[in-house]
Amino acid sequence: MFSSLFGGIVAVIGFSIIAPKETIIQSSTEQQNPVSLTNYVFDSADFIVPDGLNFVFAAKNATSSVVHIRTTYRNGMRANSPFNDFFKDYFGERYERRGGESRGAGSGVVISPDGFIVTNNHVVENADEIEVVLNDNRSYQAEVVGIDGNTDLAVLKIDEENLAAIRYGDSDQINIGEWVLAIGNPYEFRSTVTAGIISAKGRNINILNGDYKIESFIQTDAAVNPGNSGGALVNLRGELVGINTAIASPSGAFAGYSFAVPVSLVKKVVSDLIEYGKVQRALLGITIYDVNAQVAEQNNLSVLKGIYVNGVIQGKAADRAGIERGDVIIAIDDKPVNNVAQLQEQVAVKRPGDEVEVKFIRDGREKLVIAKLRNEEGTLDVIELASEFKIEGATFADVSSELKDRLGIDGGVQITELGDGKWRDVRMKEGFIITGIDNEEIRNIRDLENYFSRTRTDGILIEGIYPDGSKAHYGLGL
Repeated sequence: MFSSLFGGIVAVIGFSIIAPKETIIQSSTEQQNPVSLTNYVFDSADFIVPDGLNFVFAAKNATSSVVHIRTTYRNGMRANSPFNDFFKDYFGERYERRGGESRGAGSGVVISPDGFIVTNNHVVENADEIEVVLNDNRSYQAEVVGIDGNTDLAVLKIDEENLAAIRYGDSDQINIGEWVLAIGNPYEFRSTVTAGIISAKGRNINILNGDYKIESFIQTDAAVNPGNSGGALVNLRGELVGINTAIASPSGAFAGYSFAVPVSLVKKVVSDLIEYGKVQRALLGITIYDVNAQVAEQNNLSVLKGIYVNGVIQGKAADRAGIERGDVIIAIDDKPVNNVAQLQEQVAVKRPGDEVEVKFIRDGREKLVIAKLRNEEGTLDVIELASEFKIEGATFADVSSELKDRLGIDGGVQITELGDGKWRDVRMKEGFIITGIDNEEIRNIRDLENYFSRTRTDGILIEGIYPDGSKAHYGLGL
């Protein structure tokens, strides 16, 4: 319902298939787990490590850059996210609440010597306190620099210098079958290293919400369990090639498949969040889906793979470049794209104003055009972090520090203007400060924008306070 508030039109729409019984999980809290021991015996005299299969160098180079993240939620409720149902089922109330608070844990990766850290959005989203513990056990309180629910990434900052920052690798150049290491803190086992191979690239597992979600995961069989979320996936040189994000499992524990955000996308999102406070999304302005045998037969296509252009938005990048409905895109900047996820990844690493070469097939013939990408507003401009938010006739702004101190609240968003619409219909008045929606804390405009960007419901329960100190609750139909 609210997608028009965040850019109006979905840049790309794709379809993917995932087994209906799979459960995608994230970071965990502290948990007591049984440990099974297994005998492993070999004759060291006859054992030879093949070239390229000694992981010691990579582990030594990367482990010191991976941190442990602990989160606290004072209201006892974590953010509404697609991961939460798993947590309640798997960890129960021991996870959800401790003495009126809820706790969480995960991993992160130091990306600069001056204290910038990348992790998953779902590890830190809506946390009241974030503690970062380095590999050498030094502990710091962290601040959130920026979050992006569309890629499930977040950037944190701690006040420290001369940290061991990881080196970026090149996720575009890694190959299926290549060895990688997953480094993180599963089940609170600090600095755990597991090995596996790249099983697939460009996987869409339909776990993220949002109109501009980007899912082009690296799939591996390196063992990843709750607590690994936000940790590092590295190559044999110890270079970061992905951020471990999710596992697919029928039981809640690792069952052979894990997924990581590719570092090509991580670098772009991190750079935007540090520089602008929000991601600068570059869009082609098309609706698309994967080509398969059925699609090819229905549309009389000469190819069995690629991305079918089902619609072109007037005035957007693809339209201006001459791309038409019925075209089949097969490459971006000379890099083959066989599915929607791969196309999304190649476009998502760009910024508005960047140009891309789009190769496509029309009437059986290959064509090549240059498209200048635009943002969700259809312009080439940088979109600044919002200082206010408008919806259904109401305008919201962050609460001033003076007012927060006087009312004794940690944050909130205040109605500065109230016109005709649903907010006025429920007899809400100007000046009202929203502090929570559906038991989720709202501390600032970013929280409010993120809430409505992913909420698909018929109604919400709003709680808050007026400047005179009187508290109120409202039910709002959507």
